[in-house]
Amino acid sequence: MTGNDTTEGRRVMEAARDPYGWKLWGPFLSERQWGTVREDYSENGDGWRSFPHEQARSRAYRWGEDGLLGITDRECRLCFALALWNGVDPILKERLFGLANPEGNHGEDVKELYYYLDATPTASYLKGLYKYPLREFPYAELVQRNAERGFHDPEFELIDTGIFEAGHVDVLAEYAKAGPSDLLIRITLTNHSPEPVRLHVLPTLWFRNTWSWGGGYEQDWGKPQLRLDGAAVIAEHATLGSYRLEAENAQQWIFTENETNAARLFDATNTSPFVKDAFHDWLIGGRAEAVNPEHRGTKAAAVYAVELAPGQSATLRLRLRGSNQTSAAFGDDFEATFRQRLAEADEFYHALVPHLGGPERQVFRQASAGLIWSQQFFYYHVRDWLTGDPAQPAPPAHRTHPNQDWPHLFARDILSMPDKWEFPWFAVWDTAFHMIPHGDLDAPFAKDQLLRFLRDWYQHPNGQIPAYEFNFSDVNPPVHAWACRRVYERDGRRDKLFLKRAFHKLALNFTWWVNRKDLTGRHLFAGGFLGLDNIGVFDRSHPLPTGGHLEQADGTAWMAFFCAEMLTIALELALDDPAYEDMASKFLEHYVSITHAINTLDGTGLWDEEDGFYYDHLHLDERLIPLKVRSMVGLVPLFAVELISREVLEQLPDFRRRLEWFVRHRAEVLSHLELPGPEVPLDRPNYLLSLPSRQQLQRLLRFVFAEGEFLSPFGVRSLSRFHAEHPYVFRAGDADHVVAYVPAEADNGMFGGNSNWRGPIWLPMNFLLVESLRRYGTYYGEDFQVEVPTGSGQWRTLSQAADDLAARLVRLFLPGPDGQRPAHGEVRRYADDPHWRDLILFYEYYHGDTGRGCGASHQTGWSALAATLLRDFSQ
Repeated sequence: MTGNDTTEGRRVMEAARDPYGWKLWGPFLSERQWGTVREDYSENGDGWRSFPHEQARSRAYRWGEDGLLGITDRECRLCFALALWNGVDPILKERLFGLANPEGNHGEDVKELYYYLDATPTASYLKGLYKYPLREFPYAELVQRNAERGFHDPEFELIDTGIFEAGHVDVLAEYAKAGPSDLLIRITLTNHSPEPVRLHVLPTLWFRNTWSWGGGYEQDWGKPQLRLDGAAVIAEHATLGSYRLEAENAQQWIFTENETNAARLFDATNTSPFVKDAFHDWLIGGRAEAVNPEHRGTKAAAVYAVELAPGQSATLRLRLRGSNQTSAAFGDDFEATFRQRLAEADEFYHALVPHLGGPERQVFRQASAGLIWSQQFFYYHVRDWLTGDPAQPAPPAHRTHPNQDWPHLFARDILSMPDKWEFPWFAVWDTAFHMIPHGDLDAPFAKDQLLRFLRDWYQHPNGQIPAYEFNFSDVNPPVHAWACRRVYERDGRRDKLFLKRAFHKLALNFTWWVNRKDLTGRHLFAGGFLGLDNIGVFDRSHPLPTGGHLEQADGTAWMAFFCAEMLTIALELALDDPAYEDMASKFLEHYVSITHAINTLDGTGLWDEEDGFYYDHLHLDERLIPLKVRSMVGLVPLFAVELISREVLEQLPDFRRRLEWFVRHRAEVLSHLELPGPEVPLDRPNYLLSLPSRQQLQRLLRFVFAEGEFLSPFGVRSLSRFHAEHPYVFRAGDADHVVAYVPAEADNGMFGGNSNWRGPIWLPMNFLLVESLRRYGTYYGEDFQVEVPTGSGQWRTLSQAADDLAARLVRLFLPGPDGQRPAHGEVRRYADDPHWRDLILFYEYYHGDTGRGCGASHQTGWSALAATLLRDFSQ
């Protein structure tokens, strides 16, 4: 049985045909809209200061919405989320709080505890948990304590304040769909404190503000309306239609407008007497006049005052559905639907991973839930954003932004976010990794996401794929072709139309790389920081302080990787259409040229024969200076390995003749390309394309699997531990540029200081390494073995070494003998408290020695690759 054979699997296929059916509603609401580039109209491009958290409760958003454990429709017209007040907080809790990038000692960081516990791909069932402290939320303390800390100090987190010692309330939000436009909502509150508590809960329904701007794509919709109709609220929208929200036993309803409180923020006149922050003023400020007595507006909330004894739970039930549905809202079918949807979710996940045990299954399920919860409505029309809105003040005339080169970009889609609070914007190379686990859950969605960034309203006319909203022109590793190929293969190699559509646009992107990033035409590529932020001796995204330019080992290897993926796709398509054989030959020729350049140009290319490692070279005044840092940069050449099967060569004689030509005439690269000779039988099941030769591979893997170098108990580090005692120092002018091993958060502010590639473990790069080792293992079999760890005397085939590495990565999220998951660091509550024990966070990256999670705490974008490793390992 596969996932497609289940009830939820069939819904996934139905939604692929009609996304406005079962996928009309979902967890598409952002968790942070403030502080984004989209909402920034300042003259200096400082979104953190131009739209801070302090303004979020009072200021209408232009391009999206945010909320707490909320949902919205796929165009973010009508939103639902929770608002909470414990009686002592200074602010109504309508959204998650965190530090802006300038406030955190390691950049922006959410300072709340919440968890994605379950989800199905069509959002037929969703479950999320928020832990609400009962003491006054320490907004000022979190800001002050982190401001006092430096780069070498750990972040000061909410749990470090001791606030949970005084107790908290678990707020569990569940959603179940009785039909595509019939959403059942269940909110369960549990008092985990020794004292009785009184909690105000305001389940809130509101329209995104599309009417205050005087122009734009949605200007013709007019202003929607919410109004009280008996004990329910009717929501009427020009394109969404009419919906009814019913709230069982609500004590009252309150209404306002989702419009800016200009009087509070700017000392200006409000356009409406009822504004966005009215519920805060009504409940906490005691201002009865803040809400609309006529019970209408564009924002409404049911009001519950809930009293809970110690250990007691209470459940609130609501139902949002089309107004034409008139059956009893809270009859027997309500709880029966929840039971049915949960059973269908169990069936779906069991079909995907029938052999996983309890702890592993829990990791798989929560990683998958995080992926689904991290889908978000993302709206950004660059041309309109640059020019401003007719009904709003014009942007500063001298305002500049890198995205000015992308006026064609029009994003108004459901996209997979890296993290809906810390990174509530797409990053295309992140997306490529997200789509591997996503493809196992929902292949149509994965394929749609990958194709979407190749459409003409995203991809630049020159062929570049946009990077992320801070600067679409930045350059990320070219992993899109790999993701398209892997999603196609994992989906059963059936959808060749998808593969063709991707291939044609990827060929444009490949041409952009060749024309823009090979500065000297020698097949040695640059590219800038290439997603690895601070890994280099210099900030590789800016002109070098020394002058000259870099020839990058990773940039060059990434292009070989790109070639290998495009070659493989072309060969797959050529099996049905011989015209693609020519394209396969083109990418083979590029691959051979890059192989020659990285290994032999100017003597040894970027390979250092003495050290047995690949390094970046500084090209300066006719000199080539190797920058001898042992980092992930020098391991990327391992990724560019590909197998060409005998079956393919037998079916494509023209391509085989081209291979034979290379064997005859390019002898200098034959140690890297183990190909069939001319006019000899095909006597192997596979043939090999590899940047490192067999001897080079052996030398590289000694570093990879050495515990004093790259190998940690939890994966491969991004920088060798060798540099802890032996920092690399490069002197340029009067300045020393130092690269030292830093296993956790960054020790400087390069790239905002919120990520670090000088030691920690990053799942995406480790995942590619696992795949590469398996390909090498398939080719070499028992004939090639490595010590794991180096010097241990324990010899493994490369396939076994790949399995060992995968097991180390998965170990980050599994409880150890003491019950503690390494990703949770030293926070014993996650091991010792039964109310926390089953909660798992998936971080952006992990401490190079201990496995503690670092950076964004809900990065079940690429950290959800743990689910893929678990699934593959179990099979």
